[in-house]
Amino acid sequence: MHRQLRRTLVAAAAATVLLGTAGALPAAAAPAHRAPAVIQGHAPKFVPEGATWDPARRRFLLGSMGHGTVTAVTTDGSVRTLVDDPDVLVQIAGLHVDAARGRVLAVNMDNGVGDRSTPATVGRIGGLGAYDLETGRRIFYTDLAAVAGDGGPHVANDVAFGPDGTAYVTDSFAPVVYRVGVDGRASVLVRDDRLAPRPGGYGLNGIVYRDGRLVIGKWDDGTLWQIPVHNPAGLRRIEVRGDAGALLHLDGLTSRPDGGIAGVTNNLLGAGRDAEVELRSDDHWRTARLAAVRPWADLVPTAVTPGPAGATYVLSARLDLALAGKPADAFTLRRI
Repeated sequence: MHRQLRRTLVAAAAATVLLGTAGALPAAAAPAHRAPAVIQGHAPKFVPEGATWDPARRRFLLGSMGHGTVTAVTTDGSVRTLVDDPDVLVQIAGLHVDAARGRVLAVNMDNGVGDRSTPATVGRIGGLGAYDLETGRRIFYTDLAAVAGDGGPHVANDVAFGPDGTAYVTDSFAPVVYRVGVDGRASVLVRDDRLAPRPGGYGLNGIVYRDGRLVIGKWDDGTLWQIPVHNPAGLRRIEVRGDAGALLHLDGLTSRPDGGIAGVTNNLLGAGRDAEVELRSDDHWRTARLAAVRPWADLVPTAVTPGPAGATYVLSARLDLALAGKPADAFTLRRI
């Protein structure tokens, strides 16, 4: 994730559901009650890494590592840019729709692969922006690297939020989880060396909110961690029953309606498996069990998100090829 991407993606057209550029003719609309099995799209220099679902407007929102924008993708194949905020956004990693408040929360970072990346900002950006779901207008932007106040490297990664709208953001380059109020005011929720990444690697990644607790995955070693939001000093590693090695390179996470958590692992930098995993807990995530590990059809998945008709989808954009300087132009949303 921290090598230089080639700065040009070649647009192409051949997909199960074609995602055209703004103004292009959309593909035939899928019935409202249907969840397409596969949505494949092509877009130059888009490189989506994170995904979320906007239920009120029946569309996915994808965050671009190439452009630093948020793009709306509907189930009929049409696509348009929703958020373009070049004054602050460099690359978008995690994002999450807060439907009750009419906003999308987008995590800002710079790992050197975007159009807006600069030598001065690579590995130094951690931020959270809130944007209006209808207009894309900025509601607030919070500089989380400044909140950390340590002068060290920062790459914010993923976001979750609780019932009161408080957001929680992971940092892959620092052993920090941030807390951001609905007004954008932020603080450090947890700073703990146990959460530090391995040298030269990525640490904290996917995050979900479950019943007053945060469940967080660590990409470099596949460990799971729990933080009670009202007692962050209670940070503890979650004991996982099953093949713990199956969680190496654990990336995106999402809550399931049945109380479980779905996630994806990927094979990047010579380790890990491309798979969808499912986790269950009977003790409020003090421990967990690995309920399923399924090899994934698309290489290098990075995000998992709810979708239409109660379905769950996995996003893949072949980041392995992009990191090798030979990026593919396609991305896939596939239903679990």
